[in-house]
Amino acid sequence: MFKRCFCGLVLLTTLVPVHGQEVVEQVLVKVNGEIVSKTDFEARQVAALRSRPELANANESSEELRRAIGDVTPRLILDAVDELLLVQRGRELGYTLGDAQFTQILGNIKKQNNLEDEQRFQAALKQEGMTLADLRRSLERQMLVSRVQQVDIAEKISVTEEDARAYYEAHKQGFTTPADVTLREIVVNRPVTDAGINVAQDDEARARIEDARRRALAGEPFTSLAADVSDGSSKANGGLIGPISREELAPALQEQIDRMQVGDITDVLATTRGYQILKLEAKTAVKVRTFEEARDDISNAVGDQKMAGERVKYLDRLRTQATISWRNDELKRAYDQALLARQKTATGS
Repeated sequence: MFKRCFCGLVLLTTLVPVHGQEVVEQVLVKVNGEIVSKTDFEARQVAALRSRPELANANESSEELRRAIGDVTPRLILDAVDELLLVQRGRELGYTLGDAQFTQILGNIKKQNNLEDEQRFQAALKQEGMTLADLRRSLERQMLVSRVQQVDIAEKISVTEEDARAYYEAHKQGFTTPADVTLREIVVNRPVTDAGINVAQDDEARARIEDARRRALAGEPFTSLAADVSDGSSKANGGLIGPISREELAPALQEQIDRMQVGDITDVLATTRGYQILKLEAKTAVKVRTFEEARDDISNAVGDQKMAGERVKYLDRLRTQATISWRNDELKRAYDQALLARQKTATGS
């Protein structure tokens, strides 16, 4: 469905020889002489759009689909050029996907996807519109990108004690587990008609909930009372609610729960539909992980932050050293838009 929506995107056509034949391919951009083709870029667009469930029933002329294409295209064309720069750098460093490594990766793919039967594997490739050679090229590109980022960026990043403690202080909320409570409830609803609340029926509902509270305080199992008396859907679970965050409760109820001990039962509470009593089953206090307890998570988070920043700088260096020739003005504008947005994010401006 999606592919027919990209017509008119490309302005330049080049002839690319394949096995002695000339195959017409449309070029979007050249990076150091290597191309990002219309076919390759459309595949990226289609993959991105398929991941958006709201487009499942969109037709080719829908405004929703056109907006979605406009949304994803800047990031995708930036990613395509970045990937090509990293792949080229990987080749410069001498990385390659050898036969033995490819065979091992292929075996893992087949096993993980339950495709060890060769016919099923070939059928899966066909369904994805790929050949084995296509798959190998894709895996090699992924490997080259990963190796370059690991060797040229990640291995040169360090997280100091000062970095880690500064991050912890700035993000302490993220290492805080809020207080929660587990409750059981008994609910008695009062009938409401177009004429309003019937006083006699309201009194009857109040009497039922007060009797349930009296029996609970006398020692009858709260779970049994909830199953017998409650009008709430929780009665099937013995009135169980939670655990839920303390902050989800109304302020007045928070204060009341704070004064209660586990096993205590509230007074009768008025609700919009009738009356309710609650039993406190369990509660936990707010817990803040110490710096030492969170050290590994902090190091990973700081490392990821530094990695993102250094990756942008690294790609900027590769870009300034590259010859990038655009063959589509619309995509060039989309690329510049995405590049500017990423630079603003990196600098915090």
